[in-house]
Amino acid sequence: MTKDVSSAPDQDGEKTELKRVMGPGLLLLFVVGDVLGTGIYALTGEVAAKVGGIVWLPFLVAFVLATVTACSYLELVTKYPKAAGAALYTQKAFGMHFLTFLVAFAVMSSGITSASTASQAFAENFGKSFGLGDGAFLITAISIGFMVLLGLINLRGVGESVKANVVLTCIELTGLLIIIMIGAAALMGGQGDFGRAFDFSSAGEQGLFWPVIAATTLAFFAMVGFEDSVNMAEEAKN
Repeated sequence: MTKDVSSAPDQDGEKTELKRVMGPGLLLLFVVGDVLGTGIYALTGEVAAKVGGIVWLPFLVAFVLATVTACSYLELVTKYPKAAGAALYTQKAFGMHFLTFLVAFAVMSSGITSASTASQAFAENFGKSFGLGDGAFLITAISIGFMVLLGLINLRGVGESVKANVVLTCIELTGLLIIIMIGAAALMGGQGDFGRAFDFSSAGEQGLFWPVIAATTLAFFAMVGFEDSVNMAEEAKN
């Protein structure tokens, strides 16, 4: 079991104890918030546009792949509980600094892409909700402002970042539950068509395979975020 405190040198070179701020509950909310914010809200419509009513299939395939990946991270982070993630595991496995750099660069690029996608989705919804329009300049300005705000919170400290994540994740979960209840009410009221869940017509002349592959790629991207949790290993307890 990981200890609740860790040691780090201060400015005078002496060891000081750092309190770990994340328990299992906060770490779970961290993962859930990352997955929901990056993908479920932003990319579900994009996946549906690729395959139509069979939108559940790409998410199912992506879920299986994500589960295998998550199990690998689970095993590795318990063996190497350091805030480096995939780069550390690559270095431990192959001992090649250049390969480690490539993996670290890819992870960094993925993080930038995820943050950009989530902030753009937020900006578009924010603009529409408050009647500000959807111009490219406005969306970009809101996106950048949103990322700067989150960056300042992260710079303030892990504790503040975790607290903000709890609030935002609860908002995301509440919105998702509302959507689920609306959908359930519509189905029970006879307004839904279960046959559309097996409608492949949106694939067109491309067939089924390639549209599903493309949609699965988007769906897997919608689920990424759980791997960021291993970078919080040095901030987590129990």
